[in-house]
Amino acid sequence: MQTRPLGRTGFDIAPLVLGGNVFGWTCDAAQSFRVLDAFVAHGFNLIDTADVYSRWAPGNRGGESETIIGEWIRRRGRHDDVLIATKVGSDMGLGHVCLRRDYILAAVEDSLRRLRIDCIDLYQSHWVDKDTPADETLSAFQTLIEQGKVRAIGASNHRASRLLDALEVAQLHGLPAYQTLQPPYNLMQRGEFEGELQALCRKEGMGVISYYGLASGFLTGKYRSARDAAGRARGDAVQQYLAAPQADAVLATLDRLADKHAATPAQVALAWIMAQPGITAPIASATSSAQLEELAGAATLALDADDLAALDAASTPPSAPSAPSDSGA
Repeated sequence: MQTRPLGRTGFDIAPLVLGGNVFGWTCDAAQSFRVLDAFVAHGFNLIDTADVYSRWAPGNRGGESETIIGEWIRRRGRHDDVLIATKVGSDMGLGHVCLRRDYILAAVEDSLRRLRIDCIDLYQSHWVDKDTPADETLSAFQTLIEQGKVRAIGASNHRASRLLDALEVAQLHGLPAYQTLQPPYNLMQRGEFEGELQALCRKEGMGVISYYGLASGFLTGKYRSARDAAGRARGDAVQQYLAAPQADAVLATLDRLADKHAATPAQVALAWIMAQPGITAPIASATSSAQLEELAGAATLALDADDLAALDAASTPPSAPSAPSDSGA
C-alpha cells in the first residue's frame, strides 16, 4: 500500500488511521480484536486512541481503549508493524483539561502500562490547557523523548493562533515542536481546518490526521431522518448534521458518486478527505470487521476533479459564515 510521510516525524503511514474511541464503548474487547486484526491485514499501520477513551460511557473510568489495544498487542506478541498514537490532557477526574509537567509525566506511565508498550510513537496534547504555559508542557514532552518513552509529539484541537504560539515557544526555547495536528474535518465540518489552520500546517510541514471523518456516522448514509438517529449512541451529533442546510445536498452527491464508482457513501466521504491539501490521513472507527472492510476501500478509491468539485460545492453551506475566532479549543 502506498504510504505518506506523517509530517516530519519520520513515520510513513497508510492513508487511513484507525480510531480507537469506540473500543470499550460501542465495541467490546473481542470485536475490537477482530477489527484491529482486519485493519493490520489490509496494510494500514497507525492506530489512534487517548487515555480518556471511553470515560463518557456509563461504568467506564477512562483507559478502556488503551487497555484493549494493549491486550491485543500482548496476544499478537508484536507491534513492530503498527504505530501507536495516544493523547493526554483530557479530564480524567480533575474536572478540567491538564497539561502540567507533573501530570503528563504521571499520565504517560499509565498509558504505557495499559498499552503494554515501552514507547509511544506519537503522544498528543488532546486539548489546549489555557492555565499551563506551553513551555512547561513541551518540556515534559522533551523529558519523555529523552527517556525513550515517546518518539514524536502532536497536538489535537488547536486553533491556528494556539498552534502557532506553541510552535514559536518550541523554537524560542529549543524544545521539541508539535509535528502533527488532529483537527475535526469532514464534508459537514470544513471551517475549523480550512483556511488559516490548513495554511499553517502546510507551511510548517505538519502531518494532519483529521478526526470525525464520517461525521459521527452521518456520512455513511445510514441516517436520513431523525427517526434513524433516535436511540443511537451518536444520535445527538447526527441530529445536528441532519439539521444543517447542506445535509441533503451532501448525501445526494455522496449517493451519486457512490453509484458512479461502485462504492459506498462512506468510502467516497473518506476519499474526499484523503485528496485534500495538507491532509495526511483521516481517522475513522469501526465496530465490526465488515465496517472495517468498507472503510478500507476508501484507500483505493480515486476521485476525479469533477467528483471533488461536486463534493466541494455540495458541502459548502448557503452563505457559509466565516470561521469562528480563536477560543483556544
